[in-house]
Amino acid sequence: MGTNRVLSRVRLRLLLPTERFVSSSALVVFFASGFSALLYQVIWQRMLGFFSGADVYSVTIIVAAYMAGMGVGSLAGGYLADRLSRWGNLMLFAGVELGIAIFALLSKGLYYDWLYQRFAFLSSSPLLMAVVLFMSLLIPTFCMGVSLPALSRAITRSIDMAAGAIGSLYGINTLGAAVGAGVTTWVLLRQYSFETILHMGAAINALVALTAFPMAWLLMRLAKAPVVHTPAPVVPEERPERKKAARQLPVPVWIALYGLSGFIALSLEILWFRILGVMLKSTAFTFGTLLTIFLGGLALGTFLGIRWASRARDPVRPFFLLQGSVTACAIATLTIFVTQVERLSVLAPFWRYFGGYEPLNAGAAVDALSLFLFNPNALSSETSQQVQYVLLLYVLLPIVFIGVPTVFMGTSFPLLQKIVQRDPEALGRRVGWLQTSNIIGSMLGTLLTGLAALSLLGTADSLRVLSILSGLFLILGAWGCLVRVWVRRAAYAGSVALVTGMAAIVPDSQTFWATVHGVPPSNVIVAEDNTGLALIKSSTSDFSRRSYVMSNGIGQSAIPYGWTHSVLGFLPVLIHPNPQTVAIIGLGSGDTLFHAGGRAETREIVCIEIVGSQMEMLQEMAQRREYPALQSILNDPRITYEITDGRSYLMQRGHTYDIIEADALRPNSAYAGNLYSEEYFRLALNHLNPGGLVVTWVPTERVRTTFVQVFPHFVDFGDILIGSNAPIELNVQAVYQRLENPFTREYYQKSGVDILEWLNEYLVKRQPVVSDPSTPRAPSNDTNRDLFPRDEFMVR
Repeated sequence: MGTNRVLSRVRLRLLLPTERFVSSSALVVFFASGFSALLYQVIWQRMLGFFSGADVYSVTIIVAAYMAGMGVGSLAGGYLADRLSRWGNLMLFAGVELGIAIFALLSKGLYYDWLYQRFAFLSSSPLLMAVVLFMSLLIPTFCMGVSLPALSRAITRSIDMAAGAIGSLYGINTLGAAVGAGVTTWVLLRQYSFETILHMGAAINALVALTAFPMAWLLMRLAKAPVVHTPAPVVPEERPERKKAARQLPVPVWIALYGLSGFIALSLEILWFRILGVMLKSTAFTFGTLLTIFLGGLALGTFLGIRWASRARDPVRPFFLLQGSVTACAIATLTIFVTQVERLSVLAPFWRYFGGYEPLNAGAAVDALSLFLFNPNALSSETSQQVQYVLLLYVLLPIVFIGVPTVFMGTSFPLLQKIVQRDPEALGRRVGWLQTSNIIGSMLGTLLTGLAALSLLGTADSLRVLSILSGLFLILGAWGCLVRVWVRRAAYAGSVALVTGMAAIVPDSQTFWATVHGVPPSNVIVAEDNTGLALIKSSTSDFSRRSYVMSNGIGQSAIPYGWTHSVLGFLPVLIHPNPQTVAIIGLGSGDTLFHAGGRAETREIVCIEIVGSQMEMLQEMAQRREYPALQSILNDPRITYEITDGRSYLMQRGHTYDIIEADALRPNSAYAGNLYSEEYFRLALNHLNPGGLVVTWVPTERVRTTFVQVFPHFVDFGDILIGSNAPIELNVQAVYQRLENPFTREYYQKSGVDILEWLNEYLVKRQPVVSDPSTPRAPSNDTNRDLFPRDEFMVR
């Protein structure tokens, strides 16, 4: 008997290092798994955007479909995990990681070559599109959902370890996801094509799988060791009322509460992305950066929560307190910043940037920051200022708004695991159910806030609603975790007062958005819905001076009309001999749209705008200021407005036009690459009537190179290119004669733009270059492609 006991102890000493090795390895591979998961989300969202469009409905459905697949996987994974041994769960984990890798290798063919290029018509029905998106994402997201329950069951040796083990896995996976989002956005997308990045992700998942298989073999060997039961730590007896309160909330209630937590978290994420997107004057780098900070806060909070959970005798009260404080903290931080940004000198850089028209050149600033690290003296004062603004806007500002609330969210997770994990036989199922509930709540938050609340309530009132929902956690904390009746009643009153106060201090919409644009509330016209924020700001409250049109924080154009936007509208219609049908992608102030309607021959103009709130903004502007050109586009029976993604509209409707023009768009704006790529220009070329014209602004030399690679015939005006499927007859005399047509002359008088002066500039002074089809064009690899939008991510 004594000999057997000694042998067991010796064997146990040999096995413990193996257990620690498996647990440590699990954390490493799960970090890598989280990294690749966010890499895929960033790339797949872009690829699926070609099929479904980049409008808010399509993007929201993609995110919801991604979550739905993970929810199904978490639920199924929980049940599978409880039926498998520890080493069997590691085999399951390795299998799903290998499945993700295989799918990633095939995903470009599925999402781009097949869905977009061959079956784009499936996205014409919103319901059918949602089904297709869900089904196309189901396999990889299902596998991702399975991974946490499986790995949790694999490395948890006893129920006493559950909170720490599961929390560690969740935290390290979330940290990997945060790093993956940041590295993909700021590094990989600036160096490699989407397809190459997917191959990198597949290699990571394959390596994770290959590492997990031998880990499973080690656990299988451990399974043959004698079972040594570790006595559970002695927990001091709780007060009777607290113990009773814990029983009054069974596991299904905790699962439902975690669903509410997910709803609030994703609703806040959408509102943060709306607010910070406007503040930052959103570029292609904004989404990935905010996602990095959001996930990073969750990861940090989870690690803090692991330590708290290991020491907490009663995790119920801190869980409710943390969850109830999430929205309160978010509102307090936002309100203090908005009310003080104009007053405090330390916030002056933000106020100056908010009042500006142009977004920060983030890519150039990051390149300069890299140079600064090696040679601090190499930067000019202007470049140094850009670097400072990148750090202020893309690092400090999001951390101030998002940091503490997301840390609170993350800290709650290990506490919740300690509350619900009481049965080792149900560990996997409870992990799965909690994750599924949280994902369902997150999905509902995405859909209801992203598609409904922003239109019905706006950002400010949506924050107020979330503060009320968060108050439920505070009330539950008071109800279940306090002893004396009078203390409980005081806690109720305090919770209600806090919720009411938080809802009351949120600035009204007019004040809030005016401040974010650096002007007084009386000097703005604001319109907001789920498609975006549209705003007109002026230096005077009567808008009698030049007023600037802003879309999601970025300057678009101005009223009265003038400059390049006007030329983009009138130049092609005066060159074309008979422009009967015209398609304009982008509305803005209506400048280009108005000037595209100057020919009597034009019988149909379709304006495709992705931010629908611009129409409401312009209608209110027409009531506040008398401007005939604006009145014209709002009442012209020839104009039809379509609120959707312009590229998807061309692809799905299949109509052909005499003129197609995409209004001037900064090349580094989010999704701008979709309208400057070879594939877009080819799509536009294929939707021209014979002799039709495609018009684009030329913000970079790469756009020029891309354009001339596609169009067999073109005219180069310097900052404007016009292409066609037939030789373009640039008859200058005919252009001037068309301007003298009574309809045209009277029409253009409404805008006050000197068309003749601009024609002299573009047709005479600039000496436009007409392409010669007989001259061979050297192919170039330095172009914008759908799957490598170099200008959007500011590739040098």
